[in-house]
Amino acid sequence: MTHQDDDAGSALIEFVFVAVVVMVPLVYLILSVAAVQRSELAVSQAAREAGRAFATADRAVDALPRAQAAVRIALHDEGLSDDAEVRYVPAGASCTGSAATTPVLAAGAQFTVCVIRRVEVPGVPRFLSGKGITTVGEYVVHVDDYRVVS
Repeated sequence: MTHQDDDAGSALIEFVFVAVVVMVPLVYLILSVAAVQRSELAVSQAAREAGRAFATADRAVDALPRAQAAVRIALHDEGLSDDAEVRYVPAGASCTGSAATTPVLAAGAQFTVCVIRRVEVPGVPRFLSGKGITTVGEYVVHVDDYRVVS
């Protein structure tokens, strides 16, 4: 007389159940962290490009529009919408503070370009996530000391 195993095939069902319970949250976590990291890298690059575009402008009136265009292009390159806020603060000041300044394209000028963007966590409704996660990119601009600007 042979003994029949009543648990035949249950290991596959248990494996699928545990895999779904573990893998679905893990994949969601990876996607959420990737979305935030993508925004963080994009705003850092946007701030750097905006600072360079501002500092290399030929005329002072062209500097701010060039910086704004550089931010739009940098965010677009990462596949993100250009909904970032661009602020200028004194060098060494916090981007999240209220110490905004008007940048000057003059020899020896120093200031920080701040690009601030909010990221919504994927799959979470807005009323649960609130304002989302704020990513901030900073770049300190130092206009060349011997620069002649018209």
